Amino acid sequence: MSEATAPCADTPPETTNTVLDFANALWRVRRPKPFVLVIEGEVGQEGTAPSDYLHEQLLLPEWREAFYQLVDATGLVVCLNAHTQHPTYRDVRGRSSKGRLSQGEYYHHDGCTGPVKPRFVEIRCPIQPQTRGVATAVAPHHDVVKAMVQVLPAELATTPALAGRDMSLTTISQMDDAALDHLQGLITRTVRKKLNAEGARSYFRQVDAAANAYFEPWALGESRFIANANSGITMQHRRAYQAPHTGGVANGHLVKRWTNEELLLPGQVVDQALIAALCSEEGDESDGERAEGCYLGAH
Repeated sequence: MSEATAPCADTPPETTNTVLDFANALWRVRRPKPFVLVIEGEVGQEGTAPSDYLHEQLLLPEWREAFYQLVDATGLVVCLNAHTQHPTYRDVRGRSSKGRLSQGEYYHHDGCTGPVKPRFVEIRCPIQPQTRGVATAVAPHHDVVKAMVQVLPAELATTPALAGRDMSLTTISQMDDAALDHLQGLITRTVRKKLNAEGARSYFRQVDAAANAYFEPWALGESRFIANANSGITMQHRRAYQAPHTGGVANGHLVKRWTNEELLLPGQVVDQALIAALCSEEGDESDGERAEGCYLGAH
């Protein structure tokens, strides 16, 4: 697996177009951010109808672990122009309203309520009549927590939950995942309690910018593989309204799966208890105690 740089005259300065040699094929790729690899499709297939290259090439058993390691090492791998109706996907749950943030609007990992987090989260925008207008922001865990501190209003930083805590960027840089989770939970709960819905959304839009999050508009036929739990670049994600949430706007739906745990190799068996636990995290806000413990506590 290798990349050959191929600069393009029309490429924005922050983007490098390259060719990726993987799974016995050459792929057109670009890196819009250091933690993002965008696969646009196979070289020579420009302009053709979308195909299921996810399952027919990248995720074949003989290439699957190598692809997973690519996601681990990168943070976020985006696959464009892929058409699939694979049965392992399920609808993304959870709804937002003008007056209250949904659980998914806070930065989080999946698997936050249990001892085992899925290796990746794959979120997908199927090919459908309605486009997707609401963004999904993705950024490295450390960068998210640093940004949450950097843009935190002064009056929130002096609340009892946060006053006196060492929230310097140097200290945050040295925190392990558990310490990051704890500080992040304290900040998120404070924001939730002290700011109204649009105030909280405005705050997290500032976090998106300060964390240099990836929140490009969804394309039909796009899959995003998000490194959710690894020893390298672990990411967090959230549903990210980039303008005031006024409601009543048609919006395409997303589907998701935990690919490592659900797209099985021969002889593997689904851990039904784990999948049930992961699905239980995704109810609506009516389950207040569970929501508080999940998205607003340890992630």
